[in-house]
Amino acid sequence: MLDKSHKHVSCATCGARKDSLFGSFCDHDIELTNDQKSCAYFKKGQAIFVEGSFPRGVFCLNKGKVKVFTRGDEGKEQIIHIAKEGEIIGFRAMFSGEAYKVSALTLEECNICYIAKDDFLNLIDTNPTLRNGIIKELSKELGDRAAFITNMAQKSVRERLAFALLILGDIYGDEQINLTREDMANFVGTATETLIRLLKDFKDEGIIEIHTRKLEILNQEKLIHLAGK
Repeated sequence: MLDKSHKHVSCATCGARKDSLFGSFCDHDIELTNDQKSCAYFKKGQAIFVEGSFPRGVFCLNKGKVKVFTRGDEGKEQIIHIAKEGEIIGFRAMFSGEAYKVSALTLEECNICYIAKDDFLNLIDTNPTLRNGIIKELSKELGDRAAFITNMAQKSVRERLAFALLILGDIYGDEQINLTREDMANFVGTATETLIRLLKDFKDEGIIEIHTRKLEILNQEKLIHLAGK
């Protein structure tokens, strides 16, 4: 996992920290966290953790995006979350003391910082800001997951695609959405062939523009209408 030649990322100068649970840390806490973490370079398509393994720490995304997914009985992926810069992944299973119920895989080249379980738990015990931030994160995630499951279960594939594109637009921000058609289909919960057909329909309707593999949202208001939000 670890590329020994990879440059160490300092928490003090990390551009993603302001959007993370460590964003409000004082200088002392930043220095302590920096001393306890290690940095790793991950290639595109590299596993961070796999379903069934036991957590030994947490991962903070300094750069890049990661898909979090489960596999069905037939091995088909269902992507349940795409993590971006500043997010911490892997701490939910660590709290439960159970094996990972999901897997995490890089969608692009990533810089990822790692904090061992004991060090992270000690940070939570000694830092009320971090502890409260995690409680809020878990509460928000519960609501987000409920909305996601409801949308995936009760909406048509066309509506689900519109909903998914809105989520992806928030994740990628100013960047064009850069997912393989298979990954996008696994996020929407449909067949790849169906996704490709619907994307062409959305393009013909002026909702999106397709740049080879990347997608650009042109009409967000229409997406919102289609998603029923």
